[in-house]
Amino acid sequence: MSSTGRARSDMVIDPLAMDFRELHHLLAGAVVPRPIAMVSTLGENGVKNVAPLSSISIASVMPPVLSFSISTRRRQQGEKKDTLKNIEFRKEFVVNVPVPESMAAAMNLASAEFPGDVSEFEKTGLTPINATLVNAPMVLEAPVNFECRLLQIIEFGEHPSVSSLVLGQVVKVHVKDEFFQNGELQPSLMKPIGRLLEPYCRTSDIFDIKVEYTL
Repeated sequence: MSSTGRARSDMVIDPLAMDFRELHHLLAGAVVPRPIAMVSTLGENGVKNVAPLSSISIASVMPPVLSFSISTRRRQQGEKKDTLKNIEFRKEFVVNVPVPESMAAAMNLASAEFPGDVSEFEKTGLTPINATLVNAPMVLEAPVNFECRLLQIIEFGEHPSVSSLVLGQVVKVHVKDEFFQNGELQPSLMKPIGRLLEPYCRTSDIFDIKVEYTL
């Protein structure tokens, strides 16, 4: 019963009774819009990798910790994706955010499952540049680059459907001058895009709500 005494007549779903695709659509369709990060890594073979992830979040402010999850390739018997393999090997990575409208096409192309010996930078036309503290490339076109060192990886699920929650501490930040004004970032100038269930969305319609309250 609700606080008004009326029973809800909405659909009630048991997530344990759903298959992977149904549950993914339920979660990804409700948790919207989601920011998109381009996570860049360096493979054991020296190949520079970059992949879009729409599960990025702030796990902690002090210390600064970012988190994101990576799922195994279900169509390939649960094989780990290159991004996760590289993070496990190097213990370092770069989170490049947000994805502006100008990077949308390259971001979408980078989501393809290229072989491990193929660099997404070469396929997408994005520009890799050296980080200062970590052994991983940064995306030149991204407004902000967070150099991160791995803190922990927490796994959920069972083979072949395993999701790995990656926690990384930010050790250096790079911000394009054009997006830093009056002593702080200006997100509206970045024209970031977000992820819905399958399609993407723009953030061009922005509004403020003044909070007024008394104790």
